[in-house]
Order: sequence, then C-alpha cells, then structure tokens
Amino acid sequence: MEWTLPKPECEIAEDMTRETVLKTNRISKKFKKAYAIKDLSMSVRKNSVYGLLGPNGAGKSTLLKMITGIIRPTSGEILFNDHPWTRNDLLTIGSLIESPPLYENLTAYENLKVRATLLGISTKRCHDVLRQMDLMDTKNKKTADFSLGMKQRLGIALALLNNPKLLVLDEPTNGLDPFGIEELRKMIKTFAASGISVIISSHVLSEIQHVADDIGILYNGSLLYQDKIDANKNLEQLFMEIIRKERAS
Repeated sequence: MEWTLPKPECEIAEDMTRETVLKTNRISKKFKKAYAIKDLSMSVRKNSVYGLLGPNGAGKSTLLKMITGIIRPTSGEILFNDHPWTRNDLLTIGSLIESPPLYENLTAYENLKVRATLLGISTKRCHDVLRQMDLMDTKNKKTADFSLGMKQRLGIALALLNNPKLLVLDEPTNGLDPFGIEELRKMIKTFAASGISVIISSHVLSEIQHVADDIGILYNGSLLYQDKIDANKNLEQLFMEIIRKERAS
C-alpha cells in the first residue's frame, strides 16, 4: 500500500492550529555545536492527546524539556494559550519527564504533600490524585519500596496535582506491566474529555495508536510529519516510510 506524502509545513500549521493550547514557532536547541532540535514548529489542539513519536535520540525529551521550562530554547518561540510562554504558565502545566522526582525516604502521600505545599494546594488534592492513580492502598508506603511501575504512577499523580490544562508525559508506560499500560491508556483518554490536553512521547507506536488524536514524527531534531491520526492507516508503516525517506535524502 502506498502512503500520501506528509503535508507541507504551512499546510500542517493551518490544519492543526485551530483552538490550540500550545504552539512552537521554529524553536531550536543547540548544545555546543550540535542542534538537538532545529526550527521545529508544532501545534497541540485543546482537549486532545498529541502523540510525539520518534526513535531513541530523536530529540523528544529535549523538546518536552523546553515546553516544561527545564531548559531554554536557543531560538524560536513557544506559545501557551495564545500568549508567549512564561514561567507562570507552569502553574497550569503538569509533567513527568524521564524518571519521577521522588523522595524515596518519604511515603507516597508525603511526596504529594511536599509538592502540594510548594504549590499552595490543599492537601485534599493529594488524596484525589492517589485515588485517580489507584495508589490509595500504598499511600503510607515509602517510595523506596515501590516497584518501577508504582513509581511511574506516583510521578503521574504528582503531575496531576495542580489540575493542569496541559499534561506532558515522556515515555509514561516505562516500567508498567500490561495491566498497568491498559489502565494508563484508559486514563489518558479521560484526560482530554475532562479538559486536559496531553502530549505523550513514545517510541512504541502501538501505544500511541491506541490513545492519540494527533501525531508528530520527530527525527534528528526535526518534525517530519504532523497530522490528525488516521485509524485506517497502519501507523508503523507510515512511521517507517517517513523515517526511511528522510534517511535516504
């Protein structure tokens, strides 16, 4: 089966910028002499799940770190809710980038309480997210004794504490067993319905196919493809064709 070539960037932008929660305009990140991200423009629609795909080393984590303020772009612009991104916007952005930021000598509840106190949030919210992530039974257990999957779920609970408008998840299924992956998949689908836009990165195509409304394919720091997901297309075949075409150019 033959695939239609990806749309030109200007056409993609026109399709994907209606009612956006986040846009990047030609952002770049340079480390010494090498670009990790170069001239990247993307659009994330409100109340949607955006699947960011790419092989290891494509630049996914670097891009998400710029969106969440962990590192600054070398150039370009990030817009959040139609205004230039500022650090104040982090009050309505939740994120789990790489490993969960946990104090392993504290319990699950205590970890959440520390974050809630820093954010000026009622500790009642700690119980809300523990229930949401099915961690109430382990709320008084020290996180040093948690499995990798449980730590991952607690990391997502921390990201949800501030009732974010945008939730950024970097490889969130790492360490989860098949049941945990299925539960997280269901949860992510409910986020968009409840008013939370989600960016989820992965190199596991099947996971993105299950949850995403839109996809972006990243390779060598460039966004090669961005569009609404088509349930009738084989995502793996589309992904491989785009990456192979870029490698051959």
